[in-house]
Amino acid sequence: MTHINSVITGTGSYIPTVRITNREFTRNVFFKKDETAIEALIDEVISKFKDITGIEERRWASDDQCTSGIAAIAAEEAIASAGIDRETIDQIIIAHNFGDIVPGTIQTDILPSIGSRVKHLLGIKNPACIPYDLIFGCPGWVQGVIQADAFIKSGLAKRCLIIGADTLSRMIDKHDRDCMIFADGAGAAIVDAVESEEKYGVMSSSMMSSTGEEVGYLHLGKSFHPDSDPKVRYIKMEGRKIYEYALINAPSAMKAAMDKSGIPAEDLKKIVIHQANEKMDEAIVSRFIRKCKVSKSISDLMPMSIKELGNSSVATIPTLYDMILKGKIDNHKIEKGDVIMFTSVGAGMNINAVVYKV
Repeated sequence: MTHINSVITGTGSYIPTVRITNREFTRNVFFKKDETAIEALIDEVISKFKDITGIEERRWASDDQCTSGIAAIAAEEAIASAGIDRETIDQIIIAHNFGDIVPGTIQTDILPSIGSRVKHLLGIKNPACIPYDLIFGCPGWVQGVIQADAFIKSGLAKRCLIIGADTLSRMIDKHDRDCMIFADGAGAAIVDAVESEEKYGVMSSSMMSSTGEEVGYLHLGKSFHPDSDPKVRYIKMEGRKIYEYALINAPSAMKAAMDKSGIPAEDLKKIVIHQANEKMDEAIVSRFIRKCKVSKSISDLMPMSIKELGNSSVATIPTLYDMILKGKIDNHKIEKGDVIMFTSVGAGMNINAVVYKV
């Protein structure tokens, strides 16, 4: 029997060159949600932040860069990695949250779409190459892979370029401790239709969305500084609620994808999880391990990049996967035949997971 497989044939990433260490935030004056000043010493605030998130530094785009620009850089690398003619790409699916943001402002710009801008930057002339944006919170890149798989297996596309890119550093409130979490970056993959007697590539997926109270766990809101302009809004998050929601729901979504694949969970080689928060990611994977009775340790299953790169939302999974493939993550390798999982949770609130055989 011949299978039509959705296979990642090339990857690329762009890690910005501006390195921001935790010490850079010692100049900040932090306030609580109720606009009262945080009286703890800034060193204590930063130390506690590192203990919880695992983040020691993050990367920010330079002032001459924007989301579409860094997305195009990652895409160029993925195209070169796959060794394809860019004019044969049927769809460009780009996941992001805020579009292009001019440095010094927080006005988002998605007119024209980031997908259209990236197609322009890549110099693709083919009018049948359709670019569009995907707004799905942090799980956006994984959702792009799920969409590409659906298009490929329905016969509506043969080759897709999936990109996750964001410049979150331009949407942060410098008076909110959570500003230390966010980073910039871009990752991309070419997903091709490949006919084969063997079934591999995207094996299964699962998705869920909760939009009751959860819809506002990540949102835009005014600065915590009491004298701030209420009309100017920044990224805000309900960290404890996000943690609880993710811990309750993400392992179930992961197990659902695993069950659909028909592959024993014990065969999983790696879980490439959204780099949101080190402790949260560890708790999610730990609960998944218990649910599925997997004998592997968290450290063996879960490569991490958050320590050096922070949380770049839709970019964390494709950049981490690209770095593993290129030998840039110590003690972690992915080889032909390995079964891995991509999984993420984020604004919406949305969760998804893909089981993938390399």
